[in-house]
Amino acid sequence: MNISLETMLQLSIILPMIAVVGIVAAGRKPDLREGVTIATSLVVLYFVIMLYQGIKQGESISVQWWEVLPGLQLSFNIEPLGMIFALIASFLWLITTVYAIGYMRSHEEQNQTRFYACFAIAIGCVMGIAFAANLFTLFIFYEVLTLSTYPLVTHAGTKEAKQGGRIYLGILLSTSIVFFLLAIIGTWFVAGTLDFKQGGVFNADVNTTVAGVLLVLFIFGIGKAAIMPFHRWLPAAMVAPTPVSALLHAVAVVKAGVFTILKVCTLIFGIDLLAVLPTTQFMLYLAGASVLLASLVAMRQDNLKARLAYSTVSQLGYVTIGALLATSSGVVGSSMHIGMHAFGKITLFFCAGAILVAAHKSKISEMRGIGLQMPITMVAFFIASLSIIGVPPTGGTWSKWFLLMGSMETEQWTIMVILMISSLLNIAYLLPIPLRAFFPGKDTSFAGNGIKEAPLPSLIALCITTVGCVTLFVYPQPLYELAKAILVIPG
Repeated sequence: MNISLETMLQLSIILPMIAVVGIVAAGRKPDLREGVTIATSLVVLYFVIMLYQGIKQGESISVQWWEVLPGLQLSFNIEPLGMIFALIASFLWLITTVYAIGYMRSHEEQNQTRFYACFAIAIGCVMGIAFAANLFTLFIFYEVLTLSTYPLVTHAGTKEAKQGGRIYLGILLSTSIVFFLLAIIGTWFVAGTLDFKQGGVFNADVNTTVAGVLLVLFIFGIGKAAIMPFHRWLPAAMVAPTPVSALLHAVAVVKAGVFTILKVCTLIFGIDLLAVLPTTQFMLYLAGASVLLASLVAMRQDNLKARLAYSTVSQLGYVTIGALLATSSGVVGSSMHIGMHAFGKITLFFCAGAILVAAHKSKISEMRGIGLQMPITMVAFFIASLSIIGVPPTGGTWSKWFLLMGSMETEQWTIMVILMISSLLNIAYLLPIPLRAFFPGKDTSFAGNGIKEAPLPSLIALCITTVGCVTLFVYPQPLYELAKAILVIPG
């Protein structure tokens, strides 16, 4: 059966939505329900890989569903940045599903059918965001992603979960409606189009003050990027089960945010216009402040998931900084950091969930010596921490290198210092955890307890993502080539 690339593009968006029917129908048969989820994720991953092969060979892949108004279509096309996001999301959906099977069953979570169904809808939305050909299409899938992940955040059904869900929904919807939608409407009136275009959509004689205001509206409106002060939804969402946290931080929500910021900066504004806007410098420093402040808050968190949540706020700032540097090195660094951070952070969350399931610990202060009980998990945590810090032999090295190069090229010395201090803070709040796990001294409650790792599916998943952290260091070329092609005008 010969399926065209255009059909594969559409199926990668539609199939996860269709899978919801199978997941719900198989709700009383867990093996079948999770089989549907894994089978769908495998098919979607296959389609995305085929699409990647297609654009490598120079294919132009685009689809239009329908025209809402003249010049305003619900349409999709594939370009390098969207391809990066789709590859990461489709692969990590499969791995997170494997992890979730072990976690959800061992933790005896309720409403597992709803979990897998909402998870599938979220991934379908991610594919829609990745392949959106214009801001209108992206906005629709962006909002449905928020709504589909709300039941995941409130999964536990407790008072704390409902409160976290209200903060999550409140901040993300309000920023979208007040800022993001206004920025899209403003772009339509100023540029006359919402289509993503190499070099940007604004004319050379555009009023830079107006464009600068639109940039501020976009950065604040894309709340999923968690730029301070619109970041509180992210720590609030930590009440969700660990597989949901992994989905939020590595696969779907926050990556949708920074992906959208990067896409807007490169394909709506263009780096030439971005470099001369009066508000670019202000937003650059705001992103830098987010990086440092979130790192400082992370150091004070004793709850492991809370520390990782604030770490994510900090790391997302890196991607925004790279976009706002308005250089090819900055864009390459930002694009690569989306992938590098995805593998590093999902591994850290997998480890946090494994510790909760196997040792019933969530506080860092109670984890001294846990490496004696869970050596595989804590080695994985150590390697993933190195990737977040950005040192060899892990993938985070390359993205941070290009971000530093971008800051040096533009002589943004303050930003360069911020990036370097942030890496030192990463060391301070991440490395003590595995070091104390293996070298606890006399203060340990784990010595002699015997090895008790997390369930096998969860362990396999975190080992795969850990290998990914190292593989991205040894073989970053495919990711680098896609990142480098983002600013290349075809033909």
